[in-house]
Amino acid sequence: MADLVNKKAPDFKLKDQDDEVRSLADYKGQWILLYFYPKDATPGCTIEAQCFRDKLNYLRKLGVQVLGVSADSTESHRKFVMAQKLNFPLLSDEDKKVINKYGVWTEKSMYGKTYMGIRRDSFLIDREGKVVKHYIKVSPSDHPDEVARDVKALDEAAQE
Repeated sequence: MADLVNKKAPDFKLKDQDDEVRSLADYKGQWILLYFYPKDATPGCTIEAQCFRDKLNYLRKLGVQVLGVSADSTESHRKFVMAQKLNFPLLSDEDKKVINKYGVWTEKSMYGKTYMGIRRDSFLIDREGKVVKHYIKVSPSDHPDEVARDVKALDEAAQE
């Protein structure tokens, strides 16, 4: 897995749940939390999405844009967004190009069987488009607070 911390974040052009093309460049000047998750409407992914939904106003006050990415289709994302009343974009990467660029397509195991899948990782990207933090195998319920703490600390450090 390539270490992306302190490097320019790999750009992308992906469709969201409304078939609108989104890119990293669209959010220049903002903090971006790019979070990768295995699958729409599964227990851990639902908890993570709900927690980001519930904390989004607070994160936005800190200047953070949240973007979720999985290999699900835009139609699957649309249903998930509607069912969970999500208030941020979910990006579809069905061919896994961006998932691979960020190194989150990995071997996983469950009940003794190994398979390839998306690891629940996130990348905090600063206002200049540089990856400043890579969160590996995040806790779905604690992650939004962890991101908020890190953005506040990084903003404070930059002002000193």
